[in-house]
Amino acid sequence: MRSLKHILLICAAAAAVLTIACANGKQSTGNHGAFNKPLATPQTTGNKPKVICFGDSLTAGFGLAEKESYPYLLQQKLIADGYDYEVVNAGASGDTSTGGLERADWVLGQDNAKIVIIELGANDMLRGLSPAKMKQNIDKMITKAQAKGLKVLLCGMLAPPTMGAQYQRDFSEAFPDLANEHKVAYLPFLLDNIALNKDLNQADGIHPNAAGEKIMTDNVYKALKPLL
Repeated sequence: MRSLKHILLICAAAAAVLTIACANGKQSTGNHGAFNKPLATPQTTGNKPKVICFGDSLTAGFGLAEKESYPYLLQQKLIADGYDYEVVNAGASGDTSTGGLERADWVLGQDNAKIVIIELGANDMLRGLSPAKMKQNIDKMITKAQAKGLKVLLCGMLAPPTMGAQYQRDFSEAFPDLANEHKVAYLPFLLDNIALNKDLNQADGIHPNAAGEKIMTDNVYKALKPLL
């Protein structure tokens, strides 16, 4: 059985994800183009095998300098451990699963792409979009990635009880279901040990700060390493 601590962590993470989704929704209005521009990443060579970080503001590194974003930090970890991969930041703040699917062919079609880390879905929840449709969109992304021979790491999202019991169940279970169906690597909590900790988040209380980003990178790296 899950411990009380683990159950509390699930609830905290779910609440944090909802807050992140709300922030992304606000970012997607007004200066839309600027918010949806992914951060710059280390200069590409075109020859090294690529790890593509595909997601929303958490992937894009909202509110951070380039060298503080998780894709950049992941690149440094790979170099330090002797892995000859290039990390590509394909994060776009405010993106939904539909938006991700619309740009999937371009994102996944980059030369020598080998692994994709998919982190999408929070904005679907914000807008009350169908969990079934979200699942279908991410299913198609995973299928596209696997058809191109890419390994996939899927980052799960959680819906809080305030969304209603049925919505919460359908949404939250979509991610592990997809991971099992496609037999892909799965990271249940991207914000594990970060969510709701004011010392690890920016002033908005939503996005990880530089310290939180390091922990988030560790979370991703642990799940990614078996795929390298």
